[in-house]
Amino acid sequence: MRLKSSIWVAAYLRRCQTEGVFGAVRRRGAEEAGAVFVKVALLNGNAMLYVPAPQTVYDDSRPIERLFMPISKEPAPEPSVEERLQKEVRFDPDAWIVETEDRAGRHFLDLSRD
Repeated sequence: MRLKSSIWVAAYLRRCQTEGVFGAVRRRGAEEAGAVFVKVALLNGNAMLYVPAPQTVYDDSRPIERLFMPISKEPAPEPSVEERLQKEVRFDPDAWIVETEDRAGRHFLDLSRD
């Protein structure tokens, strides 16, 4: 059983805050199991977007872990990131959107190795 999305988001934002990174929930999704998308604004017109990793990369021995993967290796212009987020919400209305701001691009997420 995985941690509820609402609890995971609250803990993630607390982690960002302790590191001095501003973060906020832009869109609340389903409390229990909504997918979480994390946008890291680099404050220069570009951003990174991290999406949930496919279920196939999860380790059954660590059910509370959430893994993410970037949509690209390099930052993208914010309008294109916003367009992608709009598509994701149209596809999954239960999705969460969390946005942080950090010039260094720190994200504090566990990334998929695949």
